[in-house]
Amino acid sequence: MGALIIDGKASAAALRAKIAQEVAGFVERHGRAPGLVGVQVGDDPASEIYQAMKERSAAEAGMASRRITLPSDTTQDQLNAVIDELNADDTVDGMLVQLPVPDQLSEPQIAARIHPDKDVDGFGAVSLGRLMRGEDTLVACTPSGVMHVLHEAGVPIAGRHAVVVGRSLIVGKPMSMLLLAEHATVTIAHSRTKDLPELCRSADILVAAVGRADMIRGDWIKPGAAVVDVGINRTDAGLRGDVMQEEAAEVAGWLTPVPGGIGPMTIAFLLANTLQAAKRRVGDTTEGV
Repeated sequence: MGALIIDGKASAAALRAKIAQEVAGFVERHGRAPGLVGVQVGDDPASEIYQAMKERSAAEAGMASRRITLPSDTTQDQLNAVIDELNADDTVDGMLVQLPVPDQLSEPQIAARIHPDKDVDGFGAVSLGRLMRGEDTLVACTPSGVMHVLHEAGVPIAGRHAVVVGRSLIVGKPMSMLLLAEHATVTIAHSRTKDLPELCRSADILVAAVGRADMIRGDWIKPGAAVVDVGINRTDAGLRGDVMQEEAAEVAGWLTPVPGGIGPMTIAFLLANTLQAAKRRVGDTTEGV
């Protein structure tokens, strides 16, 4: 019969339309738009594309969006000064520093410097700690997008076995916490996991976030499982996910494609986090996304 292909592009467009409506309401109530600032150090081509996409998406949602681009030889002290200025700016509700950064800069220091209330990437220790404790917080955008598409597709989560392949702070670890919070039994796997194909075959929900093109094959997948492919790998054949899509589509019950699956959801949840951060900062308790 084949997998139900989950259209992340359409889901993200619907979510962004809701966010735009809520932003308009926020502007009416508070006289200003939610503010998002992206900081980029150096001129990495991929970072340039991502930052431009984020800025454009925020502007389309009616947010006050801007980019700060710093030279590649920026020191930690200089970057810290920029972050401190944005922390103190009441018109800025959310900020992010585009990764990767040049070698002289420390990603942990950057994450610690951004105020938790403005940490729309959800990478800081406070944000991750709140997530671990089950407290309300700004959650990393990609895992939030994964949960959204699972809910929309009607994938059962409670009591199911979820395998997350990848242990990064950006996806793997927060992803496991979100699934655990919805009563899944969660296994985190990685490149050194023994018998990885067999473990993947035990998963009712399989989330692939390792950054290796076509690593997870069709015979690694339990028939009828929900397979979420977070990978975006540039290959000679174009963009490929971590899952061999053609094989997975024959076995899985649900499948997110690459491109057009989780990628668009990540941007949508960056906007959702910015709106959430803005509402919290002004004590706005209206219901929203």
